[in-house]
Amino acid sequence: MKKRKKVVVFGIFDGVHDGHRDLFRQAKEYGDELVVIVGRDSASLKWKSKKPVHSEEERLSFVLQEQYVDRAVLGDEEQSTYGVLSRVHPDYICFGYDQGMLKKDLECWLEQEKSIIPCVVLKPYKETLFHTSLMVKK
Repeated sequence: MKKRKKVVVFGIFDGVHDGHRDLFRQAKEYGDELVVIVGRDSASLKWKSKKPVHSEEERLSFVLQEQYVDRAVLGDEEQSTYGVLSRVHPDYICFGYDQGMLKKDLECWLEQEKSIIPCVVLKPYKETLFHTSLMVKK
């Protein structure tokens, strides 16, 4: 039996839009199973300097309804620890085009852990229209 390749993406997903859907679609091209790691409120505060509008459970529910998503789990409460990766065991980690700081942080962690998981940056999807910060009403 052939081993299924598992791919993960990270995000807050405070409302899922077409840009997120394209992220899921592109990530799924790297494997058979897409696991979305939904960031905790603490992740949103660290990476976006704001609290999400929707609760962690609501955001998890939004993601689970998406076509390309096979599984969704909440990320670690403590940031930069990536214990969730030990539970998910991905073959690939995919990042959105705008997740450079997260990618750098995670790659430092992977190096410390002496873990080799290929990291891929995906292409943007109409980034001038579908970036969450552009869609949130101020």
